[in-house]
Amino acid sequence: MSVRLQLPVDKVPAPGGRALFEQDGRSLALFNVAGQFYAIDDSCPHQGASLCGGKLEDKVIQCCAHGLRFNLASGYLLNSTQLKVANYPVELIDDQVFIVIVPEESAP
Repeated sequence: MSVRLQLPVDKVPAPGGRALFEQDGRSLALFNVAGQFYAIDDSCPHQGASLCGGKLEDKVIQCCAHGLRFNLASGYLLNSTQLKVANYPVELIDDQVFIVIVPEESAP
């Protein structure tokens, strides 16, 4: 069963922006790329550095620590399917933004 994390309207990032949220002990980074929202775990799968503060170019976030670059839409390291950051669907319902978190045991 999935959980919908409703985000406070004043915390939703404007286009080009980003925000960090905490949910059940995990940090989630939300990015607004030209009005499209992407949510990922804030922790880089390489060594755990924060991704939220990384360099953002279109739908690619670069880890501050070692320069790894991840596609926000897929979560995968660029040009690889071996390393992936968890990513989450984002829903817009009546001007409200929700990050949908699917428990690992029920993920496909």
